[in-house]
Amino acid sequence: MASNGYRNGILKGSVKVEKLSPSSNPKPSSIKSKTTSTQVSSVRRSSPASLGGVGSGVKGDSGVPGRVRVAVRLRPRNAEEQVADADFADCVELQPELKRLKLRKNNWDSDTYEFDEVLTEFASQKRVYEVVAKPVVESVLDGYNGTVMAYGQTGTGKTFTLGRLGEEDTAARGIMVRSMEDILADICPETDSISVSYLQLYMETIQDLLDPTNDNIPIVEDPKTGDVSVPGATLVEIRNQHSFVELLRLGEAHRFAANTKLNTESSRSHAILMVHVKRCVKGSEAALSIENGNGSHMSKNFRPPLVRKGKLVVVDLAGSERIDKSGSEGHTLEEAKSINLSLSALGKCINALAENSPHVPVRDSKLTRLLRDSFGGTARTSLIVTIGPSPRHRGETTSTIMFGQRAMKVENMVKIKEEFDYKSLSRRLDIQLDKLIAEHERQQKAFQDELERITIEAQNHISEVERNYAEALENEQSRYQKDYKESIKKLEEQWMLNQQKLNSDRARVEVKQEPLDMGLAVAELQKSLQNEINLRKAAEEEVNSLKSQLVQWRRSEAVGNAEVLKLRKLLEDEEHQKEKLEEEIAGLRSQLLQLSFEADETRRSLDRGGSGKILTGLDSLMSQVRNSQIKDSGNGQKAPIVNLFEQVGLQKILSLLESEDSDVRIHAVKVVANLAAEEANQEKIVQAGGLTSLLMLLKSSEDEMIRRVAAGAIANLAMNETNQELIMDQGGISLLSMTAADADDPQTLRMVAGAIANLCGNDKLQITLRGEGGIKALLGMVRCGHPDVLAQVARGIANFAKCESRASSQGTKAGRSLLIDDGALPWIVQNANNEASPIRRHIELALCHLAQHEVNAKDMISGGALWELVRISRDCSREDIRTLANRTLTSSPTFQAELRRLRIEC
Repeated sequence: MASNGYRNGILKGSVKVEKLSPSSNPKPSSIKSKTTSTQVSSVRRSSPASLGGVGSGVKGDSGVPGRVRVAVRLRPRNAEEQVADADFADCVELQPELKRLKLRKNNWDSDTYEFDEVLTEFASQKRVYEVVAKPVVESVLDGYNGTVMAYGQTGTGKTFTLGRLGEEDTAARGIMVRSMEDILADICPETDSISVSYLQLYMETIQDLLDPTNDNIPIVEDPKTGDVSVPGATLVEIRNQHSFVELLRLGEAHRFAANTKLNTESSRSHAILMVHVKRCVKGSEAALSIENGNGSHMSKNFRPPLVRKGKLVVVDLAGSERIDKSGSEGHTLEEAKSINLSLSALGKCINALAENSPHVPVRDSKLTRLLRDSFGGTARTSLIVTIGPSPRHRGETTSTIMFGQRAMKVENMVKIKEEFDYKSLSRRLDIQLDKLIAEHERQQKAFQDELERITIEAQNHISEVERNYAEALENEQSRYQKDYKESIKKLEEQWMLNQQKLNSDRARVEVKQEPLDMGLAVAELQKSLQNEINLRKAAEEEVNSLKSQLVQWRRSEAVGNAEVLKLRKLLEDEEHQKEKLEEEIAGLRSQLLQLSFEADETRRSLDRGGSGKILTGLDSLMSQVRNSQIKDSGNGQKAPIVNLFEQVGLQKILSLLESEDSDVRIHAVKVVANLAAEEANQEKIVQAGGLTSLLMLLKSSEDEMIRRVAAGAIANLAMNETNQELIMDQGGISLLSMTAADADDPQTLRMVAGAIANLCGNDKLQITLRGEGGIKALLGMVRCGHPDVLAQVARGIANFAKCESRASSQGTKAGRSLLIDDGALPWIVQNANNEASPIRRHIELALCHLAQHEVNAKDMISGGALWELVRISRDCSREDIRTLANRTLTSSPTFQAELRRLRIEC
C-alpha cells in the first residue's frame, strides 16, 4: 500500500520524472547513490525488512539503487532427510541478524557469504513476500518494470515460495497470490486495469498455460527499443482476487511435472507469470493546463491524460538437478537436459553481466531472451535462491549460492514507463461526438414531426375527396345492378319454357328404346360369366403345377439329408483315426525322448572328458575374473565384469547360451546378466543378438535358474527406452506373461515383475502392453504373496497409472483407465495401507494418478478408493503425496460431491 505521502497512486505536490532515451544504453553505475529529492519522492515506502530497500533511493541504503537484490531461503528437512541424515549436521549455518550464510566444507572449515537477506527455515510466507517481492510490486505500481525470480535445486521450495495458492491455509499463500492482493488493493477499478498472461518454457518452446492448444508462441523484439514481448500469449483481464486464483489453478493443471527421486511433483518447465498494470496519473491534465496558461474547456478536452505502465514478471524456474541423483530416464531425461541447458545459458549471461563483459549471450536460450529486461535491463529485479540443508547435496547448494553471489553484481538501469493515453482521449472525443449526434437527431426528430403533421393534413383532405367519389360511384353501381337483375329474371323465364318442351320430347324417345336395352344387358352378363369360368380353370392349373413342384422339392430334400448323414459318418470315422494317430505320435515321442536320454547317458559315460573340454573356455574365463578380482582387491580396487567380453569376445559368450550342457548355459546367462546391469554394455549386447538369445532361453528353457537369471537380464535391458520397444517387437511381453503364469519361485517372479514394471513406464507401449496381457500378468503374480514380488507389481501399476495421468492431462486419452478395465482397482484398494512401505508408497502414488482423470472417479468411488484417498491426504507419512492427494480431491467435482454427500471434510 502507498504511504501517507501518496494519493490516488501519486505523490502530493510536483513530481519530476527523469526520462531516458530508448536508444541510449547507459551503464548501471550511472544510477548509483542518487539521493536527490526527486528520487526520494518517486519511490514507495518499503517495510523495514526489505532487501536493502529495492526500488528505494532513500539515504542510508547500503545497496546500489538498481542492483539485483538477492535473498537466500533455507528449506527445512523433509521426512526422508530426517531419517537418512539423522547422524549428520546441516551443510549450512544461517546468521540472519548479520545477513550471512556459512557453508560447511567439513567439521572444522566453512565459507561465509553475505546476501541482502537471509531467511531461515522458520521464515513465514508473509515475511518472504515483504522482504523479496513487496518492494518490487510497489515499484510496478509506480510505473516501473519488476521481476521476482526463484532459483535453486529441484525440491527446495521454489514453487512453494512463488505459486502456493493457500487454499487450505491462508498463511501459506505464495508471492503470486500476495502480489495480486496488493495490486488490487491499490488500483482504482474505474481508471486502472490489470491483465495477466501465464506461460511455460518447456523443451525450448513457449506454451500458453491458459490455452494448451497455443503451444509454440514466438518471441518478438522491438527493433527500436529492444523490448521483448510475446504477443501470441493469452491476455486475461483481472477484476478480483478469486478470478486470479482460478487462473493460477488452471495454469498449474497444464504445467508439466514428473516423479523423480528428489521430488514426486518435480516441475519440468519454467513458469512465467506476466502481470501488466496500467494506471492513470490523476491531476496531470490540470497541471499541464496551468503550466501552459490555457485553461479553456476545448484545450482540456483535446489534451490526452498521462498513464503509467508497469509489468511484473514472476519466474518459477525449474529445478537444477543431477541425473544420477534424480534418476531421470527416457523422456524425463530429455526434459532434464533441456532444463539444465537453459539454466546454464542464464548462468553465462549473469557471469557476463557481473564481469562487465562486452558480449552477453542472451540469444543462447529462449529463457535468457525472455529475461533480457530483468538482468542488465530496465527492471527492478529481486532473486530468491532456495537451498536444502542435506549434506548429501552440498555440491548443488554451493552452485546455487554462487549463482546468487554473481547475480548480486548485476546492475540494472531502472526506467519509469510513462506515456500519454491517446486511447482515453479518443474515447472522450467519441463521447462528444455522440452528444453532437444526439443533438442532430433531436433536431431531425422535430423536422420529422413537422413533416408528419403536414402529411396528415394532406391525407385528411385526400380522404375527404375519396369519400365523396366513393359515394357517387356507389349510387351509379346500384343503378346498374338493378338493370342487371331485371335482365336476368327475363332470361330465366325464357329458359324454363324451353326446358319443359325438351323434357316432353325426351320421354317419348325412352318409351321406344326400352326393349332393345334389355337384350343388350343379358348378352353382357353371359360374356362376364364365361370370363369367370376361364379364370377359374387357369387358377386350378397353376395350383396343380405348384403341387408337383412341392413333391419334387421334398424328394430332393430327402436325398440331401441322406448325403448329410453319410458325411457326418465319414467325419466321425476321420476323428477316430485322428485320435489313434495322436496316440501313436505320443508314444513315438516318448520313445524318442527315452532314446535321446539313453544316447546322452552313453555319450557321457564314453566321453567323460568331453564336458570338461566344453567348460574349459568358460571356466578359464571365470578363473581369470577371480584372479583379476584378487589382484585388484589387493590394490584397493574392484575388477569390473564389463571388461570380460574384451578378453574373449561378447559373441563367444553369447554362443555359450545355446550349449547343450545346462551348467554351461547357467554360467553363460549369469555373465550376460551381469554385463547387462551396466548401461554401457546394453547396446553392444542388443546389437550382438543377446536380447533375442535371452528371449529364446525364456521361451524354451525349463530350468528355473536359467529362466530367473534370463528374466533379470531382460529387466536390466528394459530400463532403456530403445530396448523397451525392441522387447515389445520381439514378443517379450507375451513370453514374460507365460513365464509369470508357469513359475512359482518368488525370485523368478520378482525378476519377471521388475521387467514388466520397467515396460509399464513407457507412454508409447501402454496399449500394446495391455493387449498382450502385461497388466493381467502383473495381477496374476500377486498369488505368490512375497513382499519383493508385491513391491515390483505395485511399482509397475504406479508407472502405468502415471503414464495414463500424463496422457489425460495432454488430451491424448479420453476413456477410463486400462488398469480399471483389467480389474486392478480391487487389489490397489486392498493394498493401499500395506505394512511394507515400498508397496504402500507405490500404491498411494497409483491411486493419486488414477484419481487425476475425472472419468475414473465413479469407478473409484464404487470400488472404495475414495476412502483410501481421504486417508492418504490425512495420514500419509510423505508430505508430497499428501499434497498430491489433497489437490486431487479438491479439483475433482465428482469426489467433492460424494464427500459432501457423506459429510466428510477434506
